[in-house]
Amino acid sequence: MNSHGKDKKKLIGGLLMTVVFVVVLIIFFMPVFGKGQNGLDYLDNLYNSISKKSAFYIPELAAQAKQFNDTKLDATLDLPDKATAARAALLFARSGATAKQSGDKLAVSGDLGKVLAATLADSETMFNNQGDKLSSLYGGKDARLMLYTWWSAYKALEKSLNRQEAFAQAKFVKVVQAKAVEMSYNYYGIEPQSIGERWLIVLLSLLFYTVYTLWFGFGVMYLFEGSGYQLEH
Repeated sequence: MNSHGKDKKKLIGGLLMTVVFVVVLIIFFMPVFGKGQNGLDYLDNLYNSISKKSAFYIPELAAQAKQFNDTKLDATLDLPDKATAARAALLFARSGATAKQSGDKLAVSGDLGKVLAATLADSETMFNNQGDKLSSLYGGKDARLMLYTWWSAYKALEKSLNRQEAFAQAKFVKVVQAKAVEMSYNYYGIEPQSIGERWLIVLLSLLFYTVYTLWFGFGVMYLFEGSGYQLEH
């Protein structure tokens, strides 16, 4: 950076560009983008809804899970606390498995294929934003909490299966945990959209981001150059 004479024209231009940048930034973070959202929330929800459309792996996982039908499951799960173990017992019981709780531990015995099918069915219900339906299956308990309990139970189940050296089963349990349970939990409440439906707003948002970033960069450059400093590399 070298010092040169001041350039009033560039200095004023840089100041104006910086002011415009700040004004747009303030407007962007105001709740004026529908339903009380600011620009960041609006775009975040937009891209989440588009990504949700392409993140639906449950039918594929359900087909793969059939290979574990009639596979004996006998595992002891170490869960975070007694309350989680009690909720997990409800989940496994609905799949036809026997679940005996002892403090924060749960002894589960049943058909792994049926357990996987029940988990995937609950995950799909939540993916479709039908929390009330899932809640009714478990005596009115909070739907998100029950899905999170599946996640916790699968984390413990994976560890138990690995200890038994049932590595193929443990690996698939981990996949279901990530691609079905966790995915449905994270996308709950978001309405899926295809990018074809919102291509124009996506294109405009990317164009805005590019122009806005360049605008800021040139504004800063003109401020320095107008103040008598030459940016060099």
